Amino acid sequence: MASTSSSTLTISSSSTLVDVKAPRQSAASSPQCVSLPTLPPPPVQQSQNKPWKTTAYCRKLARNVMAMATGEAPAEVAVAELPEIVKTVQEAWDKVEDKYAVSSLAVAGVVALWGSTGMISAIDRLPLIPGVLELVGIGYSGWFAYKNLVFKPDREALLEKIKVTYKDIIGSS
Repeated sequence: MASTSSSTLTISSSSTLVDVKAPRQSAASSPQCVSLPTLPPPPVQQSQNKPWKTTAYCRKLARNVMAMATGEAPAEVAVAELPEIVKTVQEAWDKVEDKYAVSSLAVAGVVALWGSTGMISAIDRLPLIPGVLELVGIGYSGWFAYKNLVFKPDREALLEKIKVTYKDIIGSS
């Protein structure tokens, strides 16, 4: 069934096993190895719009130099107006007396948000818990809508409670 020779072991299914004691042939001299020819270097492409880009850049540079020489600010260098929200935040930050405490609270808030996000993602990976919590949320939303939004007197009481809470937080000014 199997015949042995000094360098290979042949099995009847025509598979050849290489004998460990036989000398190895180099990969380049082996008839099974085929090497691909090397590729030529990529051609140097001169794009059609290259001179145009250079000309446009030189014109832009010359325009900026002329504007700076005359004392005008070029369009790209001109200071843009800050949005209103940024101005409001800067004014509020300038009014704060204890900036260290506010900064510490902000960092603590970011850390708490990060920790709660990790906790929520851990709970979300547990089986059955996300489904149960979703049902609880749907049930509470339905109860809240029925209790506070369906009838007109209840809606008015809810709006009044929201306004009072808003005034307590912001202050009446």
